Amino acid sequence: MSTSSADPAVATRGVWRGLLVEYADRMPIGADTPIVTLREGGTPLIHSEFLSELTGCDVHLKFDGVNPTGSFKDRGMTLAISKAKEAGAEAVICASTGNTSAAAAAYAAKAGLTAAVVVPKGRIALGKLAQAVIHGATVLQVDGNFDDALEVCRDLADRYPVELVNSVNPYRIDGQRTAAWEICDQLGRAPDLHLLPVGNAGNITAHWRGYREYHADGVIDALPVVHGFQAAGASPIVRGERVTSPSTIATAIRIGNPASWPHAVAAAEESGGSITAVSDRQILAAFRLSARHGVFAELASTAPIAGLLALHEQGRLPSGATVVCVLTGHGLKDPDWAVAGAGEPTTIPVDADRAARVLGLA
Repeated sequence: MSTSSADPAVATRGVWRGLLVEYADRMPIGADTPIVTLREGGTPLIHSEFLSELTGCDVHLKFDGVNPTGSFKDRGMTLAISKAKEAGAEAVICASTGNTSAAAAAYAAKAGLTAAVVVPKGRIALGKLAQAVIHGATVLQVDGNFDDALEVCRDLADRYPVELVNSVNPYRIDGQRTAAWEICDQLGRAPDLHLLPVGNAGNITAHWRGYREYHADGVIDALPVVHGFQAAGASPIVRGERVTSPSTIATAIRIGNPASWPHAVAAAEESGGSITAVSDRQILAAFRLSARHGVFAELASTAPIAGLLALHEQGRLPSGATVVCVLTGHGLKDPDWAVAGAGEPTTIPVDADRAARVLGLA
């Protein structure tokens, strides 16, 4: 790959250059692959003192909400769009509950490709819809859920000249492996436990594959135990059957028939972990808890924190274990739940003493 100063993926020494450059030797790209990047990846691994003290473990939060479009979807989309452009595609399409549409629209815009996103009518957070629209994507709403939207996209991709960039596209999974590599690079080892939300199940599949590759290559000495968490009202893997009308406040994982279902089950089983469900009440509590300790992640992202607390209550956490919870999206994706119940701000006159009394300082 060229490393000339004209290459848009190259910048000042020490600056993160995007996943396809940082992990070029592990990616399915060649010298002729156009690198479509928004400098995704390189997201922080944040140590949580509060959760560590509460659980007796060493807990870290992998905050993928600070990717360019605000979610982990950018990891797979940089590769999917780069490969689509390399193949000569002129248009891309995806089904989405929000985050995929935002990433697809942004990376397609960067690549100069036409983008269309198919979303469930009335079931997408406004912040995510705004991203797709402002990036110039054509948004189509279907009278149905995410699974119906994906069916439309599959049919379109089969019969028309458009590239499908959902996680059924293998390049999406290839790109999402990078989160596991970053975690190991940041910790200097693999965690003992890796916890993450499960919706369409591509991420748990990708992370486990990433860990296995690092282990096979001798980069890490051991593999983590992987635990995935679905929302109770949208938990087909836990129930063992498709959920025709999934229901949860965690819109990003409101999926009743995950595309990567068998791979997700395999990841959990091979690692010695599990895929279980947490309630909306547990997710909402974890969402508020995370924010009150500095990390504002979207609702679905905090399912693994809810899961961590549930494992702790059940006595299933090894004492002193190193734990990573993957927070997949930013809280500003869907701020309604953050504002709900907060009440109106307190109004005061222009008076510092009054402000002090309200703040309990006087």
